[in-house]
Order: sequence, then C-alpha cells, then structure tokens
Amino acid sequence: MNHASQFPRLSAISLAVLALSVHCQVMAQDASSAQGAPATPAAVQQEIQQVVVTGTASASGTRKIDAAFSITTASEEQLKTAAPISTADVMKLVPGAYAEPTGGQSGANIQVRGFPSGSDSPFVSVQMNGNPIYPVPVLSFFEGSSSFRLDDTIERVEVLRGGPSTIYSVGQPGATMNFILKKGTDTPEGSLRFTAGTGNLRRLDGVYSGKIAEGWYGMIGGFYRVTDGVRKSGFPADDGGQLSASLTRRLDQGELTFYARATSDKNAFYTGVPLISSNEGRTISEFPGFDPLTGTLMSNEMRNFTVEAAPGRTLNYDLGDGRGLKSTVFGADFQQNLNGWQVSNKANYFSGDLNTIAMFTGNNPLSAAEYLNAAIASANGNAATLAAAGGVRATSGTMSWVKGGAVAPNQQVVQAGLWAVEKKLKSFTDEFRVSRDIGAHTVTAGAYVANYSSRDVWFLGNSHLMSATPQASLINVRLDNGVVVSNNGKDGNIFYAPVASYDGDNTALYLADEWRINDRIKLDAGVRREKQRLSASISNLGSVDPDNNPLTVYNNGTSAPTGSFTGLKRDDSVNSFTLGGLYKLSKDASVFVRANQGHTFIYFDDMRNAGSQAVLDDRTRVPTPKVKQFEVGFKTANPLYSAYVNAFFTDFTGISFQQITTSGVLYSVSGSEGKGVEFELALRPLAGLQLQLTGNWQDSEYKDNPAIEGNTVQRQPKFQYRFSPSYRIPVGDRAVRVYGTYSRIGSRWADQANQQFLPAYETLDLGVLAELGNNLELRVSATNVTNELGLTEGNSRLTGGNGSGPINARPLFGRAVEASLTYRF
Repeated sequence: MNHASQFPRLSAISLAVLALSVHCQVMAQDASSAQGAPATPAAVQQEIQQVVVTGTASASGTRKIDAAFSITTASEEQLKTAAPISTADVMKLVPGAYAEPTGGQSGANIQVRGFPSGSDSPFVSVQMNGNPIYPVPVLSFFEGSSSFRLDDTIERVEVLRGGPSTIYSVGQPGATMNFILKKGTDTPEGSLRFTAGTGNLRRLDGVYSGKIAEGWYGMIGGFYRVTDGVRKSGFPADDGGQLSASLTRRLDQGELTFYARATSDKNAFYTGVPLISSNEGRTISEFPGFDPLTGTLMSNEMRNFTVEAAPGRTLNYDLGDGRGLKSTVFGADFQQNLNGWQVSNKANYFSGDLNTIAMFTGNNPLSAAEYLNAAIASANGNAATLAAAGGVRATSGTMSWVKGGAVAPNQQVVQAGLWAVEKKLKSFTDEFRVSRDIGAHTVTAGAYVANYSSRDVWFLGNSHLMSATPQASLINVRLDNGVVVSNNGKDGNIFYAPVASYDGDNTALYLADEWRINDRIKLDAGVRREKQRLSASISNLGSVDPDNNPLTVYNNGTSAPTGSFTGLKRDDSVNSFTLGGLYKLSKDASVFVRANQGHTFIYFDDMRNAGSQAVLDDRTRVPTPKVKQFEVGFKTANPLYSAYVNAFFTDFTGISFQQITTSGVLYSVSGSEGKGVEFELALRPLAGLQLQLTGNWQDSEYKDNPAIEGNTVQRQPKFQYRFSPSYRIPVGDRAVRVYGTYSRIGSRWADQANQQFLPAYETLDLGVLAELGNNLELRVSATNVTNELGLTEGNSRLTGGNGSGPINARPLFGRAVEASLTYRF
C-alpha cells in the first residue's frame, strides 16, 4: 500500500463531503424545504435531536447541533459496534484522540490532539453521571479510565473536547468522558448477554430497569468475566466483575437519582515484548521464536514473586492481580425547577484500591554470553564486591535455568522488573449550580468542591533475568569468585521504594452567561476561580542489604524508608475563562467559534519529584500548567449526511513530564504549541447504508525547553483516520447489519527527544449483528483481523533511539474474535 498517498485521497474525500454539506445548507431555506429527501430513520432522527448534558450551563442540556463546542456521543449500540477492549479504547470513536489500550483493561495512555501528555492520560477526565469518579485525572500508576469498567448499564457516553469544560466540574481543559447510567422508566425492560471469544473469554452481562412504585424507578445490572487474554501468560488475564444500581425519584418539575457501583476486577498488565528493529526503527519485525501478537514474557514460573523490602521483610505479590480495580462509588444527582430557578447538585464518593502488580521490561534482548561478560565486568569493577570476594577477580561464571539445566551461551535473554505499587484512593466531589433565564440571557452560577487522597507504597526495580521467549523461564547466574549475580531469576534490587500519603482539596466558583441574541445567534461566556491545596508526607530513603551478604549483588543497595518523612505543602489559585459564539445556518446546521484558557494544576507526583519545600515553592521549577485554546467549527446533520468539523489551536506552558526508567525517575518541564483539524463525517446514500469517516490532522511541537525545542510532541500521530461503513439488510421481518472499521494511525515518536520512532500502522475490524427473533440477537465481531504488527509504545524504560537489532516495545494485540448472544425482555 502506498501510504504516502493516503492523506491527499482522504483530504479530497473530506473536502468533497464538506462541499456537499455546505452547498446543501446554502440551498436550503429551512429543514422543511428538503422535499424528496429519504425518510429519516429513527437513529438518524435521534442524532439530529440529540441532547447533550456535558459542558452545558443548564443541567437539562442542549441539542448537540446547537452546542458551541466539540463533543462526540456514542449510544449503547455504537459502543458495542466499536467493540472497545477497555474503557480507554472508547476514545477511538473520538476524532483528535489516540488511545493506547495495549496494556490491557487498565493503565492506558490516552493522547488528546495538541495536548503534550506523553504517558497516562493527564488531559482526560472520566465522569459518571456528570461527576468525576476521581477528581485528579492522573497520578503515577493511575489514569482515570482505570477507575471505570464498561458494561450494559451504560446508556451512552459523551466526550467533550476543550470548549467550556475549563469552567465546569473539574475544569479539565482537554477531554471529558462522561458515561451516563441507564435509569428506570415506566416500561420495564432488561437484557442478558453471554459472550465468548478468543483467550477462552467467558462473560455474562445483565441489566434490568423499571418502575418500582408511583414516582420511584430503579435499575440494577453488572457483569462477570474471566479470560486468559489474547496474550498467553498461562494464567487468567482478567477475572472479576461489578454491580451497579440506581434509584430515581421523580419530583414535580425535577428528579433525584441515587446510584452506586461496586467493582472487583483483576487485570493483567502488558508491557513490551522482544522485537527486531531495522532502518532506525522504521521497520519492525518478529523476534525469532516470539509471536508479538499473542506472546508475553509473563509466565506461571514468575507469577508469584517476592520483594525483598528490608532485612527480615519479604513481601509476596501476584502478577495475576495486574492493574486491577477494587472500588465502590456512591453518588446522587438532583435537578429541580424552583419558580424559574434551575437548581442542580451532583455529588459522589469514591474509594478504591488501584494497585499495579506488573512486569516492566528493561534492557533490550542480548545473548546469554553477552550478559555474563557484562556481569563479570561489573562485579570486577565494583571495589566493595571485589573486596567481599577476597580480592579475587571473576574470570567466568555459570548460567542455569531456575527449573534446572544449563543455559546455552547463544540463548537470547532479557531483563524485566517485577514491580509492586499499592495505591489506595479516596475522594468526595460535589458540584452545585443554579441557572435562571433573564430575558434573552441564561445566567448560571456554581460551586465545585473536591477532597481527595492517595496512600502509596512503591517497590520499583526488582529486575529479573529471563529467556526472551513467550512465557519466559528465569535464569540464575553465579561467578567463579563466589559472586551471585542472579538468584531465582532476581538480578536487580529495589531501586525506589517510597511510602507516601497525599491529600488535596479544590474549591472553585464560576459564573456563566448565555445570550440568545436572536433565533440564529447566541454567545456565551464564563469565568472560574479555583484554589487547590495539597499536602504530602513522603518517606526519606536510604539503602540496605536485605541479606547482609555483599556477594549477593542482586539485592545490594536496596532502597528502603529510613523511618523519617518529609512534609510538603503547596497552594495555588488560578483563573479560567471561556468565550464562544454560535451562528445557525439553518435548523440543523451551525458554525461556532470558541476561545478558552484553563489550567491543570500540579499533581501529587510533582511534589514528590520536587523533593523539598524550597524547590516546590519555586514556581519557575514547578509551575502551574496553563493552556490557551482557540476553535472554529461547523456542524450539520440530516437524513442524507452529517458533518462535524473543528479547527483548533493550543498553546501550553509549564507542563511537567515524568519518565520512570530502569534505574530512576527523570523529570522535566516544557511547553508546546499545536494546530490542526478534526472531523466526523457520515454519508447515508441508501436506506440502511452509512459511510462514516473520522479522524484528525495536527502539528504539535515542544517549546520552552532547549533540550527538545521544536521536536514533535511524543506519541501523537500527525494524521489518523477511521473509515467505518455499515449496512442494514432486511431479512423478512428481521434484519442483519454488517459493519467494519479500517483505521490508519500515522507514525509517531515514542519519546520527547524524537529518537524512538513508531511506524504507522493499519487495522481492520469487522462485525455482524443478526436479529434472530423479537427478543434475541447474535453479534460476532473481530478486531485486528489482518494481524497487523503495529507499535503503540517504544521502550519507555530506556532513553535513546531504537537503532537496529533487538528491542523491547509494545505492539497491538493479535486477532481477537467475540460472539455474544443477547436476550431482551
């Protein structure tokens, strides 16, 4: 395939559809003049009339077409059609977003166009029923999507990008994913869905909702799932489930809803696998004997591992726990019209354990002989080790499998850390707002408060030596002068083991006004004043030898708390604003402009990385991040076509970056500038046929840091798109719908230095939905049908380029097929 010609062709398609839509809108005097247009299908009519509630001043929401900002919506059926492999993977439906879900259910990296995040998802907030699950979008070993699991209790999702989000709720300037739970109605309804698939997947989803008593409505549902995963580790990759429920009381001109969710889910976390890089990373191929689509280094041999935390203190962990979630959420949503005053209050409480028990690949693969030579040189070059060996220099050594037998000198080996991070999170958030129509104005005033904490215990390092093979085997190494390099596979110490307690609270007040100048023009503006207060108590660290044996070099210099702590505090106050306008070209078409300025504040990790109160107080070294955004967009939707197109510009200052390598933590501060265009286009030329094209082009570069000035923002493709056709075929009284998505993700840089190149890749997903009866349907879907070998992440534990030869990197999952049978009642 000639990838170089992809952009011109798709640009022509996009421009043609846009030209058609603009032409049709100019010719139309009103939506009622579209005589002869095909009858509007229910789904299309629903899109045209769809009301969104995320980012709107009024709790009752506004029509998507009439919103002066960029927002993407997906119904329950659209979510199932997309077949996301995780919550983060929902973002593939959103133009301008790029999710890397190849770590599994949790721990994704999510990039938002023009936002220099690098890793995790600092510019994506996750909400349920309009309230953040946890008010901070990202911490080390936590990103917002990890706190949420998809199931059939979700009615829809709304994803707001930029716009007025700097004013409301958490004030997220990037993207806000708002998942709306189902509620009971006067008509009772329910469903049961059984799913089976690749990796011995077995999953049961169920939901039921209806009227309980006069004015009272309820919903209950959840899922249970177990699977070995696409990557074969020899133990279950995902095992767990959740239960959600809501209780709604309808009031006179209002509503009160209580909801709760309990989740207990174990999810294996995947990092890089051995691959072969050539042509400076432009070409990636399979490492001999290792299937990059289904293989993983994790195995039952290392599943249960130990951490030597201190003399006499050994801890046990299970890789099967991965980056799981054990949490509870309680929330309430109140809306009431009181004599013309629209009153709304959203509150929730979250408590959860989001631990990371996972393997993190380290140095690139090499031969056993090369490893042994390096180990001999290292031991002989260490004065303390040499003295412990009685001054005898090592000249040779033995390498043996932990399970028994000698390791061949040409055996390819790799090092990977078995890390354990315990993280307990708690939060309470509340947002109160009141709106009133005053003539042509709707004035809204609101307050937002959040109180949150994190209790952390870290053990990073714990390197293990193993074969560079699927379900790797551990290796022991001993030198001829008595030095033990690797014991039971362990060849590295715990290099970072902080214990920390963090607490934060945010308080914000905001005021917004929407002015309807006439039937076609409306303007809106808003301001927000927010204060954040953070405190931390972080253990001071020293080094110990857990076994008091200097010859066992694998655990010498282990990091351990000294028993004393450093206390840190930081208060910040910021102002944010938004200003937008919308002009209606016709009933179902509009253009809008938007400018805003927002902030993200510093996070707990910035305090730890600062290390001292003096550094933390220096705003030039630990600045408060600020972003300015400008947008101009066009929206239209009718039975024949729909188009949502948005041009954007972003300007960042004071963005902190953290990289945890094989030996420590790197920290830097920079800014960035970005510009681009994102688009959602759909054409419906025949009854039942829809052709959809979504994607974005962007150009974002770093600034304010001489080391990376002018470099392309890491992990973000300049151009990406997804073409998704679907066709509904009537079969008697039933129907069959076939659908698919062809995606192309452009090349990216894995690092800020622009040294680790990630080539472009294409994937193909296919599906079919068959109505088997009035209440029964069968869905079969397949992802990565062509088994594309595409990389989503380089070796983030190392700095420098890929070069040529063996590397560690994280590729796409191989082909996966799922079949589900749903019974509705």
